[in-house]
Formats: sequence, structure tokens, C-alpha cells
Amino acid sequence: MPSQAETLEFQAETRQLLQLVIHSIYSNKDIFLRELISNASDALDKLRLESLTDTDRAVDVSDLHIELEVDRDARTLTVRDNGIGMTRDDVVELIGTIAKSGTAGLLAKIKEAKDADAAQSLIGQFGVGFYSSFMVADKVTLRSRRAGTDQGTLWESDGEGTYTIAEAEGLPVGTAVTLHLKAEDSEDGLGDYLADRKIRQIVKQYSDFIRWPIRLAKEADTDGEGESDGAAESETLNSMKALWARPRSEVTEAEYSEFYQQISHDWQAPAETIHMRAEGTFEYEALLFIPAQAPFDLFSRDTRSGVQLYVKRVFIMDDCDALMPNYLRFVKGVVDAHDLSLNISREILQHDRQISAVRRRLVKKVLSAIKTMQTGNADAYTKLWEQFGRALKEGLIEDRDNTEALLALVSAASTHDAAGTTTLHDYVARMKDGQDAIYYLTGENRAMVENSPHMEAFRAKGYEVLILTDPVDEVWVEQVPAFDGHRFQSIAKGQVDLDPADEEDEQARTDKAQREEDYAALLLWLQTTLADHVKQVRLSTRLTTSAACLVGDAHDLTPTLEKMYRAMGQELPAVKRILELNPTHPLITALRRAHDANTDDPALAQTAELVYGSALLAEGGDLPDPARFTRLLTERLTHTL
Repeated sequence: MPSQAETLEFQAETRQLLQLVIHSIYSNKDIFLRELISNASDALDKLRLESLTDTDRAVDVSDLHIELEVDRDARTLTVRDNGIGMTRDDVVELIGTIAKSGTAGLLAKIKEAKDADAAQSLIGQFGVGFYSSFMVADKVTLRSRRAGTDQGTLWESDGEGTYTIAEAEGLPVGTAVTLHLKAEDSEDGLGDYLADRKIRQIVKQYSDFIRWPIRLAKEADTDGEGESDGAAESETLNSMKALWARPRSEVTEAEYSEFYQQISHDWQAPAETIHMRAEGTFEYEALLFIPAQAPFDLFSRDTRSGVQLYVKRVFIMDDCDALMPNYLRFVKGVVDAHDLSLNISREILQHDRQISAVRRRLVKKVLSAIKTMQTGNADAYTKLWEQFGRALKEGLIEDRDNTEALLALVSAASTHDAAGTTTLHDYVARMKDGQDAIYYLTGENRAMVENSPHMEAFRAKGYEVLILTDPVDEVWVEQVPAFDGHRFQSIAKGQVDLDPADEEDEQARTDKAQREEDYAALLLWLQTTLADHVKQVRLSTRLTTSAACLVGDAHDLTPTLEKMYRAMGQELPAVKRILELNPTHPLITALRRAHDANTDDPALAQTAELVYGSALLAEGGDLPDPARFTRLLTERLTHTL
């Protein structure tokens, strides 16, 4: 029987925090059970530790467990453990006071917060999990007895500002928290917490990997005539199989695969498994998987990270984007941190130094695993790059700390191989003597890029060109300065000089000067005639068979990138490009002769428009006025017949 109860008041700040917890902080009421089970697990951990460090004290650790007990008639749910337990002073300090320091300051910040989400992010800094019980209960009773003591303690409160505490005799070692659930017809529908199905679901979601068995006590069986046989039963609800907490040598590939399929809902085995453990000032375990196939929503706006966060085997949140950058959103798995609060919020995680350090290490580990696959299993790497290469290249834009590691992973189509791909390392190894740039050309597809007029001189002189067809390629090649000391150079931009020996040859210089003189008048006239479309007309050194092509200045936006920005709603001034002419092409030489003979011939202006439009079409561009282009082409063809 308990001794006479003493009624005490919560601290003033604690009362205010208690009301916040009950009425406005937690949006998901199910977490009350997660919090109580986590507290019970901590108590079991502490008792086991004490049994190892205090060998003189007789401590029974033969069957450490957590038990859930439902009494539907009394409408109570009890969470019981046989862990370390608490003394009366422990109860007053740990239960009667929410936070030992900083409570007043926290309250001030919560009052300044403009919405519930902001308040929740602040409350996450303090250990208030026990008080989540009052979201579902109108009274909470706690009974506890500290291991190694004979006296138990009874604590009870309705959460309205006071609590009672008394001595209690005959209690077993451990703690039992009994929740007197609110009325079944409440607007929250809290009667579900008395249903076995609901309890199983909560335990499975939040506490499946707790190392201690979580047992649900069942009603005693009857003998068929309504009489109880006196044998109580219990059902273990959690698997306790936290693979990440076991040494890798003790986990089979089948277990890894089964766990991966469980958390990813992917029927295939993962392409790569990463199992790691970090010890020191911030301890954590991680079990990560690289899928074999990209999910259908990999590039959807709403796609979230695939990494789950646990704290000491207690589930905290899905898609924890603080642990993995967006470009590695396809990575699945769990990270189990040992030193975080269970109430940690996303906002706090984003600014936590230790979490940032964990993120950096996880990223390096994932990129290292992909690199190992690249060098050790070419076929597997090729398949992985086909599935996730586009996402990985986003990292070249987002993650400057890992630019070199990501560049080493890049695999791209190239003119070196008609069907396969190449790495940047292999490209550099094949570069010509004297070549200082990595040449590339972007486009919608491989066929369009390979047939581009810009390729002609490079193909003729045997220079390898990377063929980049992913939309993200338009961006990263502009932002990454170089690889292995070699800059990236678009063959559709700037001047191209593929034969520097010509600059040393007197005859070559003389021939070039003569061409410039011969075409000077035509170039000036074309630049005036096409002023609405181009900013310059010049002779080309990159064309061998085509009459003309369009190129950009070194720092101009590409047409594709310009379209992308406009599609995102960004207003940009029109980017005029440079029209280059092939001085050896019959059309261009004929145009020069016609211009020199009669500059007033109206057919010349029509031909100039057709030359510009043809160059635009050759690179896959859109004509500004297709109907006019067709009419001019028809007229010129008719005139030649």
C-alpha cells in the first residue's frame, strides 16, 4: 500500500511547456508510445551496464524486456520494463522538471515563433517525450523501484499543473507507466490505442529494432466453459534485428537483401551495400544501399531522400535530407545516431555540426563505393551509370567539395567509340600531343551531335569529342573549371584552332590573310543584312563539308540552356550568336561572286536568310519563322529550274 501522497507543483516553466506539449507541439499522437518504449529501453540499457560495472550488486538481467498491457475495461495502457528503475528523488528530478536549464529562454523563443512548426523545432531541443503521454491520457500513473533499493515510488498527475508522489511497497524493480486513456468518443478517436492492431502498427513503425523484446500481454485463455486456465500469454512485437548494429561478418547477403527490400519496396537486390560504424565524439552506424535500378520518380519534383534516421534504434524520420545530398537521393538505408534527442527536428538537423560531419562522411563513402565498382566491375558500373549518372552529375553543380571525386566517375559517349562510353581519365590518356582542352558538344541526342557541322574539322583531324546529351550536361560543363588540369571546351563556342602549325607556316598565314581580304566585303554585308539574328559573321576553321554553322562566344549561354531558363520563368535578353562560313564550300564561293557582281540583287538577301536558317536547322534549332523560310526556299529552288 502506498504511503500518504504528497502533492507538488510543477515548476512554472514546466507547466507552460507541458501545455505546449499536450496541445500544440506534436502533430502525430502515435509517438507517445515510441517515447515511452524508448525510455524503457534506456532503463534496460542502464541496468545491464550496472550489472557489468557493479559486480557486488545482485542484478537480475536474465530476461530484460518491455511489456505492454491493455485493460479495455479500465481503459488503460501500461508500458512496463524491468530496467534500472528510479528512486523518489529521481522521479521528482526527471519527471517533475522537464529541463534542468534553459527552459525560460526556450519559452521566450516559442512565444516569438510565428507558427506551430517553428515551436516544434524549438521544443525538439529538450527531452519532453514522457509528457507526450498526456496527448492521449487524462491521467498518468508511474510506479518505479530503483535496482538495489527496497522502496518504490508512486507518481500520478493529470497534467494540469500538479502531481502527487508517495512511497509504494511491494513493487518489482523497474518502471511501469499506466495511461488512463481519454474518453473513447473523443474527437481524436483515441480508443484505437486499446486495439492490438494499432499497438502492433506503432511498434513496427517506430520501435521494431529496439534491442530488447517488446511484448504485448494477452488475455488468459479459457477452457471453453468461460473459465480461465490461469496461463497468461504474450506476443513479441519487434524483430530486434537491427542489421546495422551487427558486425558485417555476421550478416549474410540474404539478410542485407531482405532488409533492403523491406525499406525500399524494391523487389531487386541492391547493386551495392555499404555497412559502416563510426566511434568517437559522435557515434553512429549506417547501413546504406545503392539500388540496381532507378525508381520511376527519381527526377520528380517531389522525390525525397531515401535515408531513414534512427536514434539508438528508435525510428525518428523517413527521407532525412540532412544526411544525404539531393543528387544521392536514390541511396536507401538507415543511419542510427547514438547522441541525438528523440525529438530532433528537421530544422535542427540542418544546422547540426555533428550531422553535417556525418553527411560528409556518408557522401565520401558512397562515392568511394561507386569508384570501387567502376574500377573493379565495369559491367556493374556501366549499368549503375545508366540508371543514376544523370543524378550524380547534379552533384557537379551542387557539391563543390567532391567535384574531383564526381568527375572521376563521369562516363560519357564519345567519338572514340561508336557505341560505348568513356571516362574522363581515359579521354585524357588519348589526347593528342599539344591538346590542352577536353572537347565536348551538347545536344538532344547522340545522332544529332555526331552529325553536327561543328564536328567536321574535329573528325577530319582526329580529335576526340565528348557527346553530352543529358540536360544537366549543359550546366555542369560551364561550372566545372577543369579535369586533371585540362579545361572543358565546347566545340560550338569561341574560336577553334586545330592546326597551330599553320601559325608557324608563312604560306598558311599568307593564304589565310588572302581569304580574309577576299571575303571582307561579303562578311560585312551579311553582318548588316542578318543583324537581327547574328552579332557577327566570320570565316570558319571548324567546317569541312557544311556551308555554315552557328557558334557562341566563349561565355554565352547555349541555346538549350537559354530555353531551360525561359521554361523556368526567367526572363533573359535574346542571345545573338556568330555565323561562321566555310570559304571552300561551293554555295559560299558562289554567294561571294554574286555579291561582288551585284550587291543590289534582292535574291542575295534571300540566300543570306536561307544560309542562316540552314545553319540553325543543322544544329537542331528552331526557326524564328518557319513559313517564311519555306517560302524563300521554294522561290529559290523554282528560280534555279
